[in-house]
Amino acid sequence: MSGRLTALRGATTVVGDEAAAIVDATVELLETLFDRNGVRHDDLVSLVFTATPDLSAEFPAAAARKIGISEVPLLCAREIEVPGAVARCIRVLVHLYSDRERAELRHVYLGEARRLRTDLSE
Repeated sequence: MSGRLTALRGATTVVGDEAAAIVDATVELLETLFDRNGVRHDDLVSLVFTATPDLSAEFPAAAARKIGISEVPLLCAREIEVPGAVARCIRVLVHLYSDRERAELRHVYLGEARRLRTDLSE
């Protein structure tokens, strides 16, 4: 572990409120976020997930455990309800150590969540 403490953001959406869909979409989000930023599990400090109120079949943190993140603090919370917000949305805030400059970090927005940050979506 080296570098300075920093954070990455990401979000994705799922088609429906099913446990497998939540886990699969969150695994894709985490793997894409980590791949694009060269993140190793040893770099991680903590992950905070939120899910919109229309998702309750599974904790997004289950996806982190599925890909081997078991010794890092994980937290799930409910996203606030805002009229017109992206539906069935999972967000993540990843705290990690990185040697990258802030401008080099690549945040990830997948599916309908691309609408959240069109300036950062690829």
